Amino acid sequence: MDNEWVLFIENEKKKPYFTKLLSFIENERKKTTVFPKDEDVFNAFKITPLKDIKCVIIGQDPYFNPNEAHGLAFSVKKGVKIPPSLRNIFIEIESDLGIKCSNTDLTGWAKQGVFLINRVLTVRSGEPNSHKDCGWEEFTNSVITFISKKNTGCVFMLWGNEARKLKKSINVQHLILEAPHPSPLSSYRGFFGCRHFSSCNSFLTSIGKDGINWEN
Repeated sequence: MDNEWVLFIENEKKKPYFTKLLSFIENERKKTTVFPKDEDVFNAFKITPLKDIKCVIIGQDPYFNPNEAHGLAFSVKKGVKIPPSLRNIFIEIESDLGIKCSNTDLTGWAKQGVFLINRVLTVRSGEPNSHKDCGWEEFTNSVITFISKKNTGCVFMLWGNEARKLKKSINVQHLILEAPHPSPLSSYRGFFGCRHFSSCNSFLTSIGKDGINWEN
């Protein structure tokens, strides 16, 4: 993890809400199975340095089935069955760019500067949204505000109502793209056809940055 992220997280840990959050997560792990593993919770911060961020994709909360969540929004490691939301993301990429994606591990995106962060960073096994309103929302709001202030010319993809709540934390010099969440319940309400991936690359190249190789 780069020094700027280390300092940022250490500063958040000093705040009362985060102390309470960490205590809650610790107690949850004693009582039940929590995803992702403790060492994977901050993987997005470990893989993508702050200065390298070009695009931010905000998910809802981690996958709640075993062996799925590993700290990057929408990503699962190779060999794990592709979740429906990620399958729909790949369908949209193919429709938008003519690229057929097959690598479910999105670490390749993260290494190119795509910050893959969920609104909530942990979840109980088998219970979606089980850690909603436990403190993570305040943390991720601080994260998005920090990225917005520190970086210039980033693309923020806000998918679904929870992600859209962060719009007010993003400065005007960035490109904000909004769409329904790519889950099967909402993908046909406007996620399909949103063309966020080509829009992202067009914006990045227009300001002199390299686009993202979404083929991963």
